[in-house]
Amino acid sequence: MRSCAENRKWHVVMSKIKVGIVGASGYAGEELVRLLSRHPNAVLACVCSRSLAGTPLADVMPQFREMIPAGLTFILADPQAICAEPIDVWFLALPHGVAAEYARPLVAAGKRVFDLSADFRLNSPEVYEEYYGKPHPDVELLKKSPYVVPELVQGDAWKSASLVACPGCYPTSIQIPLIPLLRGGVIKPAAGTCVINSYSGVSGAGKKADLAYAYCERDESAKAYGLPKHRHLSEIEEQLSLAAGTPIVVQFCPHLAPMKRGISTTITVPANGATVEDVYACWEKAYAGKPFVAVLKSGKFPDTAHVTGTNRADISAVYDSRTKNFVITSCIDNVVKGASGQAVQLMNLALGFPETSGLI
Repeated sequence: MRSCAENRKWHVVMSKIKVGIVGASGYAGEELVRLLSRHPNAVLACVCSRSLAGTPLADVMPQFREMIPAGLTFILADPQAICAEPIDVWFLALPHGVAAEYARPLVAAGKRVFDLSADFRLNSPEVYEEYYGKPHPDVELLKKSPYVVPELVQGDAWKSASLVACPGCYPTSIQIPLIPLLRGGVIKPAAGTCVINSYSGVSGAGKKADLAYAYCERDESAKAYGLPKHRHLSEIEEQLSLAAGTPIVVQFCPHLAPMKRGISTTITVPANGATVEDVYACWEKAYAGKPFVAVLKSGKFPDTAHVTGTNRADISAVYDSRTKNFVITSCIDNVVKGASGQAVQLMNLALGFPETSGLI
């Protein structure tokens, strides 16, 4: 017979939700394993992979051996079969175009889904096809799937959605500093006058056997890529336009930097008579009480080294009197705040857990 203390412990364990990851072997999936294995309100109960089915998770990620449930083994990532698993919440850490194959059957089976891919981020199927080169895979589900940046979402209606679209890494680093300023009318950039330069660690490209992303190729090397129309530009402009209430056209210049993870973004935008004090007043109002946004003093610049491994975004701004521009900087960890950490943060908010659960 269990003691009272044992019964209480059993109740706590049984009250946790069961979570699963499709695509657990990638960088975002690996980070989800780390975060969910230590989450006080969740049990990592299922990991899926097409290439690693039957392989113990501890053999693939031995660094988490003492954290992950004993005996947890990859199962085959079959869209229909995994619907029968006793899982409450699924995370899809998959490439665009692939995630939708799993989203529809999981939602139909009554599961909650948080999608880290680009499949449900854009409101417009036409824009999706323009940027991703093929028709949207599930237009009907797209209409029912809110896109949510936790610090920027307005209202709670999204919390009841069966599928939530998690933002991309570059767009997160850009929206957090810009959207409050657009909503508040602090900045009103004309087309092309907002220039955004972002630098990403190599993990942003995902795990792939591609010489271009090998260590010897990327070490001591930095370069621009995806110009002038990187896929994330579609997400960036759509969300900035919604915030401003008018079309926003930006110059977005992504770069690959010689580091494993992190995003550093620099945004130049006309001040048009606003002051840097106006910027900070807007940010302080927008992010008061937000645990994962740090507003740094003007002249103190964010550093990827200070956010790596965290779910935090650091932002700051200066005014250039010579050009009459604001120069805004931000840094995030592309794998955490730009992907898996933000997805866990969204799960916490949607299910009523403390926002910081598993993330601090």
